[in-house]
Order: sequence, then structure tokens, then C-alpha cells
Amino acid sequence: MNTRTRVLTGTALAVALGAGTFGAVSASAAQAETAPAAAAATAKKDGGADDKNFTTTTHLTVDAATRAAQAALEAAQKENQKVTVAVVDRNGNTIVTLRGDGAGPQSYESAQRKAFTAVSWNAPTSVLAGRLAQTPNLKDIPGTLFLGGGTPVQAKGAPVAGIGVAGAPSGDLDEKYAKAGADSLAK
Repeated sequence: MNTRTRVLTGTALAVALGAGTFGAVSASAAQAETAPAAAAATAKKDGGADDKNFTTTTHLTVDAATRAAQAALEAAQKENQKVTVAVVDRNGNTIVTLRGDGAGPQSYESAQRKAFTAVSWNAPTSVLAGRLAQTPNLKDIPGTLFLGGGTPVQAKGAPVAGIGVAGAPSGDLDEKYAKAGADSLAK
């Protein structure tokens, strides 16, 4: 082999080895970068106990919300009251609303707002209505209604839902029916 052929062969071999080494290094770096991402994805998927970035919450099922709303509506119907019942989740999103026969048009929104208020403060709305004397601007918070008729649903002392009833002649009656709905979940 002449000198020129040896130089070209050597150069080609050096380029091939260099490319192979670069590819191996690049592949190793890519694997190293994806390893933490894969671990994070596993932690999210498995609810990783060691991961402080995630929380687990309890939610009321649609079936349970429907049973509670039906129990509240039946309690009102036994006393010949025409009401609407709303059940909202922990975030205030409506899960179910039942409008009883003959319930007034204002009762639909009022029931939802009472449920939202009860779950937001984890207290019956009759108790919260009493707080307006000390803090009258509470009533300015959007979506709230500080009238009797809303009660929170709790799991381990934390609010997981709210039940609101509207349409009876008094907030005390509305709240009695909302409590009947919440109590039905314990059965």
C-alpha cells in the first residue's frame, strides 16, 4: 500500500471511530436526561409517597351525590315543600342538581350558590350568615350566598362536597333538608 492509500484508510477509520464514539456519548446523555423524567412520570402515575409535589384528595362520586340530592328532595317532599337541591364538589363544580316539581325558578341558582358557599368555608350557610355582621363584605365574594340552606359534606373533617337547598319558606327548612342529604351518605 502506498502512503496515500494508508493516509486515506487511516482517516476513514478515525472518522468512523469518532462518529461511533460521538453517537454512543450522545445516546448515553439522552438516557441520563430521560431517567429523571421517567422517574417523575412513575411518581405521578403511582402517587409516589416520597414526592411532595402531589396530593391526594377525596371526591364524592356521582352516585353518592345523586343519592344525597334525592334524600334531600324526599325530605322536603315529605313536608310538602317545593325545592331544588344542588350538590357541588370540593372545587364548587356542580355534580348534580335536582329541581323538584313546582320549585321556583330562583331556587336553581340559589341552591348551587348555597352548596358552593358551604363547601368553600366548610360550614353550614346559616352559621356563615351570622358572620356577615362582623364581616359584611363576605357577601361580595362571587358565587356565594349567605342564607341558610347549605351544608358541607366532610371526609375525615375535610370538606369534599356541599349540598344546597333552596325554595322552602325559610333557610332553616332548606338547611334541614340539605342536612338530611348529607346524613344519607353515612347510611
